[in-house]
Amino acid sequence: MRAVVQRVDGASVTVADADGEGSGPAVVGEIVGEGLCVLVGVTHGDTPEKAAQLARKLWSVRILEGEKSCSDVNAPLLVISQFTLYGDARKGRRPTWNSAAPGEIAEPLVDEVIARLRALGAQVETGRFGADMRVSLTNHGPFTVIVEV
Repeated sequence: MRAVVQRVDGASVTVADADGEGSGPAVVGEIVGEGLCVLVGVTHGDTPEKAAQLARKLWSVRILEGEKSCSDVNAPLLVISQFTLYGDARKGRRPTWNSAAPGEIAEPLVDEVIARLRALGAQVETGRFGADMRVSLTNHGPFTVIVEV
C-alpha cells in the first residue's frame, strides 16, 4: 500500500453527483483545522495486515506542528482512495495502471485502513470510492510525505 500524506489546515472532498441521481456536487468528507489528508493506493498483493500497518503508521507518524502525531493531539484525517498512485509514466506519453489493484480488491482494503484508524480512536472523514471527486486542502508547510508498507 502507498499513501501520500499531507499536513493540512483543513481539507474537503466533493463528489460531482452526490446521490447518483443528478443532484449536483456535495461535500462528502471534510476536516477542519490541523490534520492529515491521505491519498491511499492499493497494489496487487496488499492485505488486511498491510492496511492495519498503514493505519497504525498514519495515526502515529509525527508530522504535525511541533512533531506531534494525530494520536498526540486527536487530529482528524481525510482518507481518499487514489488508484493513480500506482500509475507508471516512465515509458511513452500515457501512464499505465497495471500495478494498481482492481476496485473489487482495493475498495475493501481502503475501507480496512479507515476502520483500523477509527478503531485506534481517530476521527476519519472519507471520499467516495470510484467517484468523480474534487479535493480541496490547505497544505501546511507545505509538508507532504509518501508512506509505503
